[in-house]
Amino acid sequence: MIDALRTLFRPDAAPRHDVPADIAVAALLVDAAKADDVYKPEERLSVVALLKAMFNLETPEAEMLCEKGEAAQAEAADIVRFTRVVKFGLEEPERLRLIEALWEIVLIDHERDPDEDALLRRLAPLLAVSDHDSAAARHRVLSRQGGQ
Repeated sequence: MIDALRTLFRPDAAPRHDVPADIAVAALLVDAAKADDVYKPEERLSVVALLKAMFNLETPEAEMLCEKGEAAQAEAADIVRFTRVVKFGLEEPERLRLIEALWEIVLIDHERDPDEDALLRRLAPLLAVSDHDSAAARHRVLSRQGGQ
């Protein structure tokens, strides 16, 4: 058993396979949509619409990407595998757009659920987005929604 553990920490150990950035983004959006334990049809439609806009996709491609994100999110033990891909694979403006998209998903029902707030507070630093930038993204979303 100790030998098995040692192989995990060897510098020459085989690299872990990360998910592609687009699937990581889709999985994070799905995770945000499910944060309040309800994955409503309008949340899924919003995930698809955001994926279309973020990756310049047609609707069928965005729906397929959403399905891949749903599968990845369902299989993942935690969100760190996705945040790591995004943090190191996307530039700062793209990460800021993602945090805004995450706020769009959790605020689609015009309610601030404590579980959704907690998820976004946890995600921001994992995505290398400051609390200030996350709050500004939330305010932009609320402003577009006509909220507070």
